[in-house]
Amino acid sequence: MLAQPISKNNQILRLLLAGLFSVSIASAQQSNCSIRLDRLPDASELRGFHLGMTYDQVKSRVPQIRFGRADEFGVSKTSISPFFDPSFDKASFADVRTISLDFLDGKLVTLWIGYESTFKWKTLGEFVAGISKSLNLPAEWAAKRGGRQLTCEGFSILVSLIGGGPSIRVTDETAQEIIATRREAAAAAAELVIGDKATRLYYPSDCSALENVAVSNRVTFKDKDEAAKAGYKIAKDCQ
Repeated sequence: MLAQPISKNNQILRLLLAGLFSVSIASAQQSNCSIRLDRLPDASELRGFHLGMTYDQVKSRVPQIRFGRADEFGVSKTSISPFFDPSFDKASFADVRTISLDFLDGKLVTLWIGYESTFKWKTLGEFVAGISKSLNLPAEWAAKRGGRQLTCEGFSILVSLIGGGPSIRVTDETAQEIIATRREAAAAAAELVIGDKATRLYYPSDCSALENVAVSNRVTFKDKDEAAKAGYKIAKDCQ
């Protein structure tokens, strides 16, 4: 018996069903975590660190730490290596290779801890199960970049294996949005040019010669193209 050709409608139906099946799988992989960052308990595995700590609080935990200067967006980063630095209390930082800390406006917003291969949880499965219990988190995590990730209310946690040992990254996602907004605003501001209505010349916002243009004569354009279309030419001092 000859097989009946698949109609166009049947093909569409199969594609829709396949799409729905894919969405169902993706949804099943997403973590269901409603806990807020301020409700996250302290866990011994985080070695006394938690998001929201100030410089002084971190300094109290690690007196020998040094902080870098914050950039124009309010971000500063530093790291410590308890495993390699003999000045650290080996008992307090047992099995910890490196800790990286990112701050926004003086508050800790990203905490990354890399453990040695001797750490008690050696596989991703063991780490997910253990840290979920320590932090009162759901046990089902989504696959992410070769590791596992849990996304909760305003923060996320990513665990992976690096250099033969497990690692954990706790990120304040709200802070990351603030950083991204500041960078976008700075990029937009960098594109701005100021025109001089008296001379019909324009000046990039970072051109020092702009100081010589009277405020009353200034007109703002979103970029050089807009200024050129309005009949303005770039000032020689800014070329």
